[in-house]
Amino acid sequence: MGPGGIATIIAASSLAVIAIAIAYVVIRIGRLIDEAKASLKALTDEAAPLIDEVHTTVTLVNGPLHSINRVTKNIEEMSDKVSEATQGFINKNGSAVKVAGALLSAAQMNKGRSKKKKAE
Repeated sequence: MGPGGIATIIAASSLAVIAIAIAYVVIRIGRLIDEAKASLKALTDEAAPLIDEVHTTVTLVNGPLHSINRVTKNIEEMSDKVSEATQGFINKNGSAVKVAGALLSAAQMNKGRSKKKKAE
């Protein structure tokens, strides 16, 4: 066997080692893809019922929120009407409101004095 035959054997052995290494990498990548596919399927299978449950929960929560929204709108309208009525009364009867305020202040001052007298 000459030098050419030995070189051929070495080259063939090198190619065989490279082919085995490439085959090993391809097999490992194939297993990785299979695992990723199985994980994705499991995730999809678990996510669909979870999304349905979240949808049901949101629907159940939205019902009372709509009721609360209607109640707050009614309260807002009522407070606006009371505010307008009060403002209108004060605008029309400004002097009467001042007199009533003075009378209330005097009544409270008198009440405070009578408490002091009882304490003595």
